[in-house]
Amino acid sequence: MTAQQRLKIGLSACFSHADPQRPLFTGKTLQYVEQSVAHWIMSAGALVVMVPCPTGETARGDVTLTHYAQWLDGVVMHGGSDVWPGSYGEQPLRPDWMGDRVRDLYDLAVVEAFEQQGKPIFGICRGLQLINVAFGGTLYQDIEMQHPGAHRHRDPVTYDQHFHGVDIVPGTRMARLYPGQGRVTVNSIHHQGVKNLAPGFDVEAWSWPDAVPEAIRRNPSQGGGYVAATQWHPEFGAKTGAILDATPLLNDFLSACQRARERPRPGASPLQVRDRAARLLRQALLRLEAR
Repeated sequence: MTAQQRLKIGLSACFSHADPQRPLFTGKTLQYVEQSVAHWIMSAGALVVMVPCPTGETARGDVTLTHYAQWLDGVVMHGGSDVWPGSYGEQPLRPDWMGDRVRDLYDLAVVEAFEQQGKPIFGICRGLQLINVAFGGTLYQDIEMQHPGAHRHRDPVTYDQHFHGVDIVPGTRMARLYPGQGRVTVNSIHHQGVKNLAPGFDVEAWSWPDAVPEAIRRNPSQGGGYVAATQWHPEFGAKTGAILDATPLLNDFLSACQRARERPRPGASPLQVRDRAARLLRQALLRLEAR
């Protein structure tokens, strides 16, 4: 297969903000991707392109997120830091749950750009939470504190080897991707989660036994393009034991990207006003630089 034939998939960036105490790249903002998720996407033959934030104090030229969304066939929203509670209208309950407002604005602008171009969007962990917020949902700032009966969804010691069961909802697209698999095992590396589901979305899997949404998808009846996400990290494997095979999820997303390449379905900004997220990102970074 030639490079021109291969799907080109965007991967949202993680941020390491400028730190004068950091011994390497002192005082510089870093944008990067985690290796496992890039390799997971590449495992199906797709090309992966990090989508950098085009604005900031070192910005030059006229490249925008819209240009990336026009050129690429779809985007995967990376995992990472907490979502800032202000992004869904709340105050942080604890100082260490402030999240990363600048990254939120960047991620919202990425979702907005790809949604406006009708390109498929897949979210992982933080990516699911950000998608839910972008389309009008809210989050638990901490599942154990705010969700009665919740079990532990994140163990900092075992990290990606911490697992729990999820129940796939019968009749959903995910149930068709995993026929005959009702309760499955996935990794769990998060302490925030969906509280109020975004309008127009369906829950495709719930954690067992505490019923926290673990997979969501936009209902096709809403008329928009492909938007789906998992709270677990499909790119991570298990050292021992069996966990859910992530290949059907990846193939489903890439099939949607292929269809969108052939017949794109341009949409609207999830924030109601075209390019609103991109403008908010630009304004926030200008304020940050003025300090």
